[in-house]
Amino acid sequence: MQSQRKTPPRQRPNYFYTIISVAAVLFLLGFFGLILLQSQRLTTVLKEQIDIIVELTTGSEEADRLALERRLKNSSFILPSSVEFTSKEEALELMSDELGEDILALDLPNPLYDVFTFNVKSNYIAPDSLAQIRQLLSSEEIVNDVYYQESLVDQLARNVKRIGWILLGVALLFVVLALTVIHNTIRLALYSNRFLIKTQELVGATWEFISRPYLRKALWHGFLSALLAIGLLVLLQFWFQQQIPEIKELQHPVAFIALFAGLLILGMFVNWLSTYVVVRKYLRLREDDLY
Repeated sequence: MQSQRKTPPRQRPNYFYTIISVAAVLFLLGFFGLILLQSQRLTTVLKEQIDIIVELTTGSEEADRLALERRLKNSSFILPSSVEFTSKEEALELMSDELGEDILALDLPNPLYDVFTFNVKSNYIAPDSLAQIRQLLSSEEIVNDVYYQESLVDQLARNVKRIGWILLGVALLFVVLALTVIHNTIRLALYSNRFLIKTQELVGATWEFISRPYLRKALWHGFLSALLAIGLLVLLQFWFQQQIPEIKELQHPVAFIALFAGLLILGMFVNWLSTYVVVRKYLRLREDDLY
């Protein structure tokens, strides 16, 4: 007698391990996203700590100084809270304290100037923008000169651009790896159901009817995986805050919400797409190719 090929007994896909595996991948992707967000926020903070010094002409009137201070605080490119005025007498006292010498006792003419010190918004920290700001402020009658560390600005701009390209490349590579791992995980989970999928087609069920329950389940499992990954990331961020309190200054709630929403959408979409591709693959195979 010719032996008949027996269909292997049906096994339920192990979705628990699939959810955990996808959650782990999304967690690693989200962790990299947190690092990226923190680094961008740190770059912004560093940019906004570069001091711009406006040196006033000798003998400038108090009214003119106050008018310039108002204009500085109302400027669109300046951080209003950072505007500070230092008189030449205060500057001389600070210099005396730093040098540890009683310069005031020498009774020499004060060679210093009254100055305004301020910081500009991060998107203006670029050589061209700062040059325009210097030109604009230098046109004021009571302004003698404008100073800032040009070499520091140039170096910071080059480093930020270089680091940005590196992080972008690593992020794209990590996304591709994450998508590949998620797809392979779902393919292995559905492998045990390949005969059921094909049998439903053989008895007349349409591809859409066969795919529908798997796709609904994929969306739900993607949601659970993303929720688990987001929960772990929130706990990790909370732990970092306890260990390094200064990290709170680098937080950006809107960016965090956008990252978590992106993980949620990515988890559901990739699960759905991978399940769709795998189910269609089994439907296209001949019965003999399923063994």
